[in-house]
Amino acid sequence: MTEIAVLGSGMAALGASYRLRQEGADHIAFDMNSQAGGHTSSHRDEHGFVFDEGPHISFTKDERIKALFAENVNGDYVAFSAKVNNYWKGHWVKHPAQCNLYGLPTDLVVKILEDMFAARSQAGAPANYEEWLIASYGRTFAEHFPMQYGRKYHTVEARNMSLDWLGPRLYQPAMKEVLTGALTPETPDVHYITDFRYPARGGFLSYLRPMLKQMDIRLGHRLVRLDPTSRIMHFSNGSEVPYRHLVSSLPLPELIKTIHDAPADVAEAASRLACSICMVVNVGLNRADVSDWHWTYFYDDDFCFSRLSFPHMFAPSNAPDGMGSIQAEVYFSDKYKPLTGTPEEWTERVITDLRRCGLIRSNDQIVTKSALHVRYANVIFDLERAAALATVNAYLDGLGIQRCGRYGDWGYLWTDESFKSGENAAQRLLDSVAAR
Repeated sequence: MTEIAVLGSGMAALGASYRLRQEGADHIAFDMNSQAGGHTSSHRDEHGFVFDEGPHISFTKDERIKALFAENVNGDYVAFSAKVNNYWKGHWVKHPAQCNLYGLPTDLVVKILEDMFAARSQAGAPANYEEWLIASYGRTFAEHFPMQYGRKYHTVEARNMSLDWLGPRLYQPAMKEVLTGALTPETPDVHYITDFRYPARGGFLSYLRPMLKQMDIRLGHRLVRLDPTSRIMHFSNGSEVPYRHLVSSLPLPELIKTIHDAPADVAEAASRLACSICMVVNVGLNRADVSDWHWTYFYDDDFCFSRLSFPHMFAPSNAPDGMGSIQAEVYFSDKYKPLTGTPEEWTERVITDLRRCGLIRSNDQIVTKSALHVRYANVIFDLERAAALATVNAYLDGLGIQRCGRYGDWGYLWTDESFKSGENAAQRLLDSVAAR
């Protein structure tokens, strides 16, 4: 009998394990992969390049989490002020674009300003993300920038998205900031990520390694059937593990699929929870001056990627001396934009587009290239999410299964929020046990 089973070994599962260890609660983690860390895993290839499973940085404002991560790497981290820009039809524009319009075509800037002034005088509460964008920025800017980007990143039209995920993610400037940014390239940094930290060596996973070593983790355990009545977990390797309590960071649709007698309405609700799929393409070049920016947003439809990041800018050790690295994100979803093509085909498409925008030059040597298919990337906050999530959560609450993390909470959680989500799930479990 496993007293407490934790499903997963990523950031949220780690937070749950950390809280359980603080209370001396026996627990075992189970992960389907051969390496612990979940989506926060880092990989060093044969050429010496380090790539994370998608861009990961720590920009938490929580001093406790800052101190915890710093302690995990013995203070060996690098700190930066985030440098972020945008690419739109051949123009490189500082981020956020809404208050950095300088250098864009004059007629477009004039129309953006006209629409933005007009939108500020309109009343009424927006019912969806598209209405919020138009009310906040005017129709011209909304359609040329965030709606276009959202179509690539979220794979769904803005009119079919709720407002539940926004938080501080889209900056709403005063008109004085907009006008200043239209007249001069010298503007203050107002992105919601100002400063961030990253381990000096070993990739983002270095923040987790000491904690992972303290966990009892059973790798190669993919859950195929969960019997919440008899409280037995059945894994693809043939093992059957009884448990008393369960904390899960698995994606909710996958968790529900393992419960074979889940009610039809719950199974149907879980199937309506949408999440994007990411093809992460990694490229290493024989020069380090690839970009002066940490990451770049791409709006144009004819560029396959929606965002680029430059891992060697996060930590010099992420690339061999004198070399640079690029990580591209190309998004799909089962519900709105099914994945087509192979990882190899998308790698070549990304390289072609990197050449088109000038980030790969004709005389550059590509030292390494690879692609990773990330089955679960970002939760899509479409208009079906809230009702479907309520149905699934009510059912799992009735079974006493605690959930955590981006895919267990089915939310837009950053790394520190995922860790704390795990802690909170563990605390709810401890409280429920204590109350009996």
